[in-house]
Amino acid sequence: MKYVFSYMMLMVYCVPLFAQPGSDSLFQFLQANKNRSSLYLVQNDTVKARLNENKLMPLASTVKIMIAIEFAKQAGSHIVNVNDKVALQELDKYYIPNTDGGAHLQWLQYEKKSGNIQNDSVPLVDVARGMMMFSSNANTEYLQDLLGMDNVKNNIQLLGLSKHTAIFPLVASLFMYQNPKKIKEEKIIKGIKKLSEEAYCRYIYDMHNALKYDTILKASFRPQDLSLAMQKEWSDRLPASTTKEYVHIANVLNNRKYFSEEAYAVIAELLETIMENPANRQWLKHAGMKGGSTLFVLTKTLYATLKNGDRIELSYFFNDLSPVENEMLQNWMNSFELSVLSSPRFRDTLAATFK
Repeated sequence: MKYVFSYMMLMVYCVPLFAQPGSDSLFQFLQANKNRSSLYLVQNDTVKARLNENKLMPLASTVKIMIAIEFAKQAGSHIVNVNDKVALQELDKYYIPNTDGGAHLQWLQYEKKSGNIQNDSVPLVDVARGMMMFSSNANTEYLQDLLGMDNVKNNIQLLGLSKHTAIFPLVASLFMYQNPKKIKEEKIIKGIKKLSEEAYCRYIYDMHNALKYDTILKASFRPQDLSLAMQKEWSDRLPASTTKEYVHIANVLNNRKYFSEEAYAVIAELLETIMENPANRQWLKHAGMKGGSTLFVLTKTLYATLKNGDRIELSYFFNDLSPVENEMLQNWMNSFELSVLSSPRFRDTLAATFK
């Protein structure tokens, strides 16, 4: 059973001369499903297209941008050392099999193949890259603890975000939906819905702290308790924000004027891995992105500065998707993003449609 659908960043491989196959399909889905969609597109600080841009929607793994920012700040200020070694067993405390779409295991395989695992440890920066490139929830939870939960949350205020709910550990939040006593599911969901954000987060932090020291708790996790109804409630209560807010964050990352030069260098290493592709360096000065999904949610935020000087920031979110819709949209995303970044005509079409 799959809970957190780990979203891999898609790579941009070439400069298209016209809208890519798939971009029109995603565009048409936005048109036909406005109540389940949100989009905000900015070019050179001018709003080009908007759709429900102030609507709060679950972020899924796109929220990891906030942890990456805190990591970059602390690394840039030498509060944390990117070369410090992290024992894999420390990360394993927060890894629950079959809850991340295989993300953590894929990252471990990548690290092993790359020769980065030495004495069962990896460099701290690789842990952060695993959070962003592979969307490892275990790595994310370890970093939240290392950096300080409050420090991560304080970035909401630091960045001037007025529409962003609390950021909390994703792995620990799954324990809210365990049902070892076989209570009626409807009763559990009803009780969870009544919890305030503060009470909800307090329970999650308790579970996070327990995972650090209590191996029995992790072993007691029951995947079978997470029915579709439970997963939907969990998905709906994930950290949420708006496409407008995340385009603002993307603008901060894109203009490289807000944080220190050292911090932006770390941000580039975490978010801008598409620039490792030589084809992208031919037409992009820099570009970064992060996406996320659950069974019901699909989100993406990206930014790019083109070689011609244009700066583009885009966020688009979906909620209440069926599994088939989710899969289709993921297949279309790369083409859609290519068209947004490389085709003025396609951007104009979005602008004319979503005013």
